[in-house]
Amino acid sequence: MAGQIPQRFLDDLLARIDVVEVVGERVKLKKAGRNYSGLCPFHQEKTPSFTVSADKQFYHCFGCNAHGNALGFLMEYDKLRFPEAVEQLAGRLGLEVPREGADDPRAQARERKRKEGVNLLELAASFFRERLKMPEGQGAREYLERRGLAPEVQQTFGIGYAPNDWEALKCHLTERGIGEAVQVEYGLLVHREESGRTYDRFRDRVIFPIRDVKGRTIAFGGRVLGDAKPKYLNSPETPVFHKGRELYGLFEARQADHRLERVVIVEGYTDVVALAQFGIRNAVATLGTSTSEEHLTRLFRVVSEVVFCFDGDRAGRQAASRALETVLPLMIDGRQVRFLFLPEGEDPDTLVRREGAEAFQDRITCANPLSEFLFDQAAAGRDLARIEDRERFASQVLAALGRLPEGVLKSLMLSELSRRTGVETADFSALLARARSAAVEFAPGRDMAGSDGAAQSADMPQTAPPLGERAAPAARSGGALSLAARALQLLVHEPALVGQLPEEDGWCPEDDPDGRLCREVIRLLRAGRYRSAQVLLAHFHGSAEGERLAGLARRELLIPKEARGAELEGLVAHFRRTRQRRSPQEEIDALLARERVGERLSREEKQRLMALLTELHG
Repeated sequence: MAGQIPQRFLDDLLARIDVVEVVGERVKLKKAGRNYSGLCPFHQEKTPSFTVSADKQFYHCFGCNAHGNALGFLMEYDKLRFPEAVEQLAGRLGLEVPREGADDPRAQARERKRKEGVNLLELAASFFRERLKMPEGQGAREYLERRGLAPEVQQTFGIGYAPNDWEALKCHLTERGIGEAVQVEYGLLVHREESGRTYDRFRDRVIFPIRDVKGRTIAFGGRVLGDAKPKYLNSPETPVFHKGRELYGLFEARQADHRLERVVIVEGYTDVVALAQFGIRNAVATLGTSTSEEHLTRLFRVVSEVVFCFDGDRAGRQAASRALETVLPLMIDGRQVRFLFLPEGEDPDTLVRREGAEAFQDRITCANPLSEFLFDQAAAGRDLARIEDRERFASQVLAALGRLPEGVLKSLMLSELSRRTGVETADFSALLARARSAAVEFAPGRDMAGSDGAAQSADMPQTAPPLGERAAPAARSGGALSLAARALQLLVHEPALVGQLPEEDGWCPEDDPDGRLCREVIRLLRAGRYRSAQVLLAHFHGSAEGERLAGLARRELLIPKEARGAELEGLVAHFRRTRQRRSPQEEIDALLARERVGERLSREEKQRLMALLTELHG
């Protein structure tokens, strides 16, 4: 059932689950005093540094710093999303996972509709598979044989055939009581408004089912047998399929190796299946779109390394440049990206058949790291012996580095840029800092600081970015965060810090979306006594606020653990001073604006509003 999982259920679930039992089913553990130890499943080691505590109900690796509770372990080890991990833990206890809003008739109707759509698509997938075996599928079977795809790999990917008939699937589904309107909605039929006629979308094509992370069919891709256009045809956007989010072959790759560490992104589903035929089972493909940030975010939840595979021609290089722009903000430390360019005229399908699997794997292993590709791209067509060309080279690289999150990779690339240009690393760092400041100062829609905001107060947190930076662009670009976002990030990473906050939350800037979200997070932390960010995020799962919090949780918190409390106290003090400097009318307007949009003011805020109104009109 759709909806958020109630916090009280998560707390009860974690209290009843034994983390030693969950981890022990996947990792060989030995008793070591009051704890258990074993080889860490998240990095290669010969001496055990992985500890599981039965008393505290968490695991920790002293080698790679992996840590968490039973829920976090399932998400990391089995590569599950949060709701899936909760479902699995609940299943161990024979519990059904409740959902907030489960008694909402509209939510129930949406869930019924979703299940009907998935069942419909599974019926269609079964129909296509059966037709491939029939006499009418002879041409498709011969095509697959010519492509060298064995029956085993065809079965793994559920490949089928759409007969050369305008209404074959339509009649098949209609006979089973499925209306035409539903078939149109889920992309199986095409509806012509001028004639009112409906007919099968896929005809005389080899069919590749597109599956979600649970293996459910959510769409189809069709490859024409002859020379008809379009050569490839995908399902349209539907209630269960969004091509900018899904990746063909990801389910099959995870089935082949649950400890998947690397994924290769290729162009089409025939490339994915051909590579799988040769034992390369970690390839995926986008579905008629460029690789999006959402694609990559999904992949980085599963693996730490992504290899882009492109044709070696000009179009391939342009596609690689777009991929580089997309991936830069996501390159937090620990992630790797490589760029593999194939010989002109070759694709993964033809090349793996000509060279063999081992040679293709060697190409993947030796693919250009992101850093090399970035430097090579900036240097292309430039004579770095000339000062002017070296300046343009450095400027292009710096522009890219400005999109990288802070971390070791960025520092190393700045050092390499210094080595290649002869300019001191500190000078480049200063240029980047000034560029960030300028971007914040002249950002559209930003309130100018004025005389009060012209200089930071002496006791304001020194690591804080300039006030007024907007939260959304910062989240996308990996740049600096606003002060409200910094406070919010501290609470997401360290929920226990809520204990040192003042009782009243009026210090949260109500004119900042992150400030309002911070107030809500504080309320939940105090009510639920959360101990992990994952459990906190469950409350906001599926909402825009949840996406914002998840983005802050993914960003590395560069402040040392021992300094985080002082950082939060400094932020609170700054917000309080800022509030005191505002005119009474500004404060009244802000409080009334919150009431107008339906937000409930706290008792202290109501008292403050009455006092301000009395003072103003007294």
